[in-house]
Amino acid sequence: MDHLLHLDRTLDELDPPRWTPPAADATHLVRKVHELRYVPLSALGPADLRTLISQQVALPYVLPLAVPLLLEEPLLDAYFYEGDLLLAAVDAPVSAWAQLPDLGARLRAVITTLPEGAVADLPRGATEALARFVARPESPC
Repeated sequence: MDHLLHLDRTLDELDPPRWTPPAADATHLVRKVHELRYVPLSALGPADLRTLISQQVALPYVLPLAVPLLLEEPLLDAYFYEGDLLLAAVDAPVSAWAQLPDLGARLRAVITTLPEGAVADLPRGATEALARFVARPESPC
């Protein structure tokens, strides 16, 4: 299924079950993720995608939105720092990427072309996270 065909719909519509409202004492992050489930996919920006991917919410829908951005600008500063969207994406579970093998392969190819100096400027552990992602098999065994 091409998840990009549903850009006018929200995650709450596409990714059942529908979520109940967050608790009154929910953290800012929990409230934000709940809010993002009501935003049409076409309106989600890089920071929104980073948040959803980091929280592992509706990955079959949000990873296909993030990868084209990363193919164009791998070290995109979505919200916190240069490369934050990329690092969120490569930290997504193998099972999520198994559903999107072509996108994963394209992202791995882009990562291998990143200049060593640019990767060295990323936060601690980023080099290892990128290397693990690149080393993953095309599909899980």
